[in-house]
Amino acid sequence: MLKTVLRGLAAASLAILPLAVTTPAQAAETLPLTDAVASLPLGTESRDGYTRSSFRHWNSGDDPADGCHTRNEVLLSEAVEPPSVGTRCSLTGGTWWSYYDQTWVTSASGLDIDHMVPLAEAWDSGASAWTAQRREAYANDQGAEQSLVAVTARSNRSKSDQDPAQWLPPAADVHCRYIAEWVGTKLRWSLTADETELAALEDVVSSCLDETVTYEHAQ
Repeated sequence: MLKTVLRGLAAASLAILPLAVTTPAQAAETLPLTDAVASLPLGTESRDGYTRSSFRHWNSGDDPADGCHTRNEVLLSEAVEPPSVGTRCSLTGGTWWSYYDQTWVTSASGLDIDHMVPLAEAWDSGASAWTAQRREAYANDQGAEQSLVAVTARSNRSKSDQDPAQWLPPAADVHCRYIAEWVGTKLRWSLTADETELAALEDVVSSCLDETVTYEHAQ
Protein backbone atom coordinates (compact mmCIF):
# COMPACT_ATOMS: atom_id res chain seq x y z
CA MET A 1 0.00 0.00 0.00
CA LEU A 2 2.81 2.39 0.97
CA LYS A 3 4.64 1.70 -2.30
CA THR A 4 1.47 2.48 -4.25
CA VAL A 5 1.05 5.81 -2.46
CA LEU A 6 4.71 6.74 -3.06
CA ARG A 7 4.41 5.90 -6.75
CA GLY A 8 1.30 8.08 -6.95
CA LEU A 9 3.08 11.00 -5.30
CA ALA A 10 6.05 10.63 -7.64
CA ALA A 11 3.78 10.62 -10.68
CA ALA A 12 1.95 13.68 -9.42
CA SER A 13 5.26 15.47 -8.88
CA LEU A 14 6.35 14.70 -12.42
CA ALA A 15 3.05 15.96 -13.78
CA ILE A 16 3.53 19.25 -11.96
CA LEU A 17 7.12 19.82 -13.11
CA PRO A 18 6.30 21.48 -16.47
CA LEU A 19 4.24 24.12 -14.63
CA ALA A 20 7.25 25.04 -12.47
CA VAL A 21 9.59 25.69 -15.39
CA THR A 22 10.49 29.36 -15.56
CA THR A 23 9.38 31.11 -18.72
CA PRO A 24 12.46 32.19 -20.69
CA ALA A 25 13.13 35.92 -20.72
CA GLN A 26 12.01 37.59 -23.92
CA ALA A 27 14.90 38.33 -26.25
CA ALA A 28 15.91 41.92 -26.83
CA GLU A 29 14.78 43.44 -30.12
CA THR A 30 16.75 45.94 -32.17
CA LEU A 31 15.02 48.25 -34.65
CA PRO A 32 16.07 51.25 -36.73
CA LEU A 33 14.92 54.33 -34.86
CA THR A 34 12.44 55.22 -37.61
CA ASP A 35 10.81 51.78 -37.27
CA ALA A 36 10.82 52.00 -33.49
CA VAL A 37 8.96 55.32 -33.58
CA ALA A 38 6.46 53.83 -36.01
CA SER A 39 5.93 50.94 -33.55
CA LEU A 40 4.71 53.21 -30.76
CA PRO A 41 0.99 52.77 -30.19
CA LEU A 42 -1.02 55.97 -30.60
CA GLY A 43 -2.96 57.02 -27.53
CA THR A 44 -4.80 59.92 -25.93
CA GLU A 45 -3.09 61.18 -22.80
CA SER A 46 -4.84 61.93 -19.52
CA ARG A 47 -3.32 63.04 -16.22
CA ASP A 48 -6.52 62.54 -14.25
CA GLY A 49 -5.78 61.11 -10.81
CA TYR A 50 -1.99 61.40 -11.06
CA THR A 51 0.16 61.88 -7.98
CA ARG A 52 3.89 61.30 -7.81
CA SER A 53 3.35 59.05 -4.79
CA SER A 54 1.55 56.60 -7.10
CA PHE A 55 5.07 55.45 -8.12
CA ARG A 56 6.93 54.28 -5.00
CA HIS A 57 10.60 55.23 -5.21
CA TRP A 58 13.30 54.90 -4.30
CA ASN A 59 13.03 51.34 -3.01
CA SER A 60 15.78 48.99 -1.82
CA GLY A 61 17.09 48.55 -5.35
CA ASP A 62 18.20 45.49 -7.26
CA ASP A 63 20.32 44.22 -4.36
CA PRO A 64 18.60 44.82 -1.01
CA ALA A 65 21.63 43.35 0.77
CA ASP A 66 23.96 46.15 -0.38
CA GLY A 67 22.22 48.76 1.79
CA CYS A 68 21.80 51.13 -1.16
CA HIS A 69 18.47 52.36 -2.51
CA THR A 70 17.84 52.61 -6.24
CA ARG A 71 19.19 56.16 -6.56
CA ASN A 72 22.61 55.21 -5.18
CA GLU A 73 22.75 51.96 -7.12
CA VAL A 74 22.27 53.96 -10.33
CA LEU A 75 24.93 56.46 -9.26
CA LEU A 76 27.38 53.63 -8.59
CA SER A 77 26.55 51.98 -11.91
CA GLU A 78 26.96 55.17 -13.97
CA ALA A 79 30.04 56.63 -12.24
CA VAL A 80 32.98 57.23 -14.58
CA GLU A 81 35.22 57.25 -11.51
CA PRO A 82 33.53 55.34 -8.68
CA PRO A 83 32.85 57.09 -5.38
CA SER A 84 33.78 55.73 -1.98
CA VAL A 85 30.87 53.98 -0.28
CA GLY A 86 30.47 54.64 3.42
CA THR A 87 28.01 53.82 6.16
CA ARG A 88 24.43 53.37 4.96
CA CYS A 89 25.64 53.69 1.38
CA SER A 90 26.79 57.30 1.70
CA LEU A 91 28.79 58.29 -1.39
CA THR A 92 31.94 60.40 -1.28
CA GLY A 93 33.89 61.61 -4.31
CA GLY A 94 33.39 60.07 -7.71
CA THR A 95 32.89 61.55 -11.18
CA TRP A 96 29.88 61.42 -13.51
CA TRP A 97 29.13 62.64 -17.02
CA SER A 98 25.73 64.29 -17.46
CA TYR A 99 25.08 63.68 -21.12
CA TYR A 100 22.02 65.95 -21.38
CA ASP A 101 24.16 69.07 -20.94
CA GLN A 102 27.66 67.63 -21.49
CA THR A 103 28.78 68.41 -17.96
CA TRP A 104 31.18 66.67 -15.58
CA VAL A 105 29.88 66.31 -12.02
CA THR A 106 32.10 65.48 -9.05
CA SER A 107 29.54 65.24 -6.26
CA ALA A 108 26.61 62.85 -6.00
CA SER A 109 24.56 65.65 -4.46
CA GLY A 110 24.77 67.58 -7.74
CA LEU A 111 22.97 64.82 -9.63
CA ASP A 112 19.37 63.80 -10.08
CA ILE A 113 18.27 60.38 -11.30
CA ASP A 114 16.00 61.16 -14.22
CA HIS A 115 13.23 58.82 -15.28
CA MET A 116 13.79 58.84 -19.02
CA VAL A 117 10.02 58.87 -19.51
CA PRO A 118 8.87 60.94 -16.50
CA LEU A 119 6.47 59.41 -14.03
CA ALA A 120 3.67 61.81 -14.99
CA GLU A 121 4.19 61.07 -18.68
CA ALA A 122 4.13 57.34 -17.96
CA TRP A 123 0.84 57.82 -16.09
CA ASP A 124 -0.59 59.73 -19.06
CA SER A 125 0.56 57.01 -21.45
CA GLY A 126 -0.85 53.92 -19.79
CA ALA A 127 0.59 53.52 -16.27
CA SER A 128 -2.64 54.85 -14.73
CA ALA A 129 -4.11 51.40 -15.40
CA TRP A 130 -1.22 49.50 -13.80
CA THR A 131 -1.06 47.93 -10.36
CA ALA A 132 0.88 49.73 -7.64
CA GLN A 133 3.52 46.98 -7.87
CA ARG A 134 4.08 47.55 -11.58
CA ARG A 135 4.34 51.30 -11.09
CA GLU A 136 6.95 50.70 -8.40
CA ALA A 137 8.88 48.41 -10.77
CA TYR A 138 8.77 51.14 -13.41
CA ALA A 139 9.96 53.86 -11.03
CA ASN A 140 12.95 51.74 -9.95
CA ASP A 141 13.72 50.03 -13.28
CA GLN A 142 17.38 49.09 -13.56
CA GLY A 143 16.68 46.36 -16.09
CA ALA A 144 17.50 48.71 -18.99
CA GLU A 145 20.29 51.27 -18.91
CA GLN A 146 18.19 54.00 -20.48
CA SER A 147 15.33 53.83 -17.93
CA LEU A 148 17.12 55.81 -15.21
CA VAL A 149 19.81 58.37 -16.03
CA ALA A 150 22.16 60.29 -13.72
CA VAL A 151 22.19 63.91 -14.92
CA THR A 152 22.70 67.36 -13.46
CA ALA A 153 19.90 68.51 -11.20
CA ARG A 154 19.65 71.62 -13.39
CA SER A 155 18.95 69.68 -16.59
CA ASN A 156 16.57 67.25 -14.93
CA ARG A 157 14.51 70.03 -13.41
CA SER A 158 14.47 71.89 -16.71
CA LYS A 159 13.02 68.76 -18.32
CA SER A 160 10.52 68.17 -15.48
CA ASP A 161 7.64 66.01 -16.81
CA GLN A 162 7.82 67.19 -20.42
CA ASP A 163 7.89 64.96 -23.49
CA PRO A 164 10.10 65.56 -26.58
CA ALA A 165 7.51 67.88 -28.12
CA GLN A 166 8.20 70.24 -25.22
CA TRP A 167 11.80 69.54 -24.19
CA LEU A 168 15.02 68.13 -25.61
CA PRO A 169 18.47 68.12 -23.98
CA PRO A 170 20.35 71.42 -24.31
CA ALA A 171 23.21 69.58 -26.05
CA ALA A 172 21.89 69.27 -29.62
CA ASP A 173 24.30 66.51 -30.63
CA VAL A 174 22.71 64.07 -28.18
CA HIS A 175 19.15 64.49 -29.47
CA CYS A 176 19.26 61.26 -31.49
CA ARG A 177 20.49 59.28 -28.48
CA TYR A 178 17.86 60.86 -26.25
CA ILE A 179 15.02 60.10 -28.64
CA ALA A 180 16.23 56.51 -29.06
CA GLU A 181 16.27 56.04 -25.28
CA TRP A 182 12.86 57.69 -24.90
CA VAL A 183 11.31 55.44 -27.55
CA GLY A 184 13.06 52.36 -26.17
CA THR A 185 11.64 53.04 -22.71
CA LYS A 186 8.11 53.49 -24.07
CA LEU A 187 8.35 50.25 -26.06
CA ARG A 188 9.84 48.40 -23.06
CA TRP A 189 6.84 49.32 -20.93
CA SER A 190 4.20 49.29 -23.71
CA LEU A 191 3.40 52.97 -23.24
CA THR A 192 1.55 55.01 -25.85
CA ALA A 193 2.42 58.31 -27.53
CA ASP A 194 0.02 61.07 -28.51
CA GLU A 195 -0.09 62.78 -31.91
CA THR A 196 1.95 65.84 -30.87
CA GLU A 197 4.64 63.68 -29.31
CA LEU A 198 4.83 61.41 -32.37
CA ALA A 199 5.18 64.42 -34.68
CA ALA A 200 8.07 65.72 -32.58
CA LEU A 201 9.77 62.32 -32.55
CA GLU A 202 9.43 61.98 -36.32
CA ASP A 203 10.91 65.43 -36.79
CA VAL A 204 14.04 64.55 -34.82
CA VAL A 205 14.32 61.08 -36.34
CA SER A 206 14.68 62.54 -39.82
CA SER A 207 18.27 63.45 -38.93
CA CYS A 208 19.08 60.20 -37.05
CA LEU A 209 19.38 57.79 -39.95
CA ASP A 210 21.99 55.52 -38.32
CA GLU A 211 20.38 55.36 -34.86
CA THR A 212 18.88 52.10 -33.58
CA VAL A 213 16.72 51.17 -30.59
CA THR A 214 17.34 48.01 -28.57
CA TYR A 215 14.79 47.02 -25.93
CA GLU A 216 13.09 44.09 -24.28
CA HIS A 217 9.68 44.12 -22.71
CA ALA A 218 9.59 44.59 -18.95
CA GLN A 219 8.30 41.56 -17.05
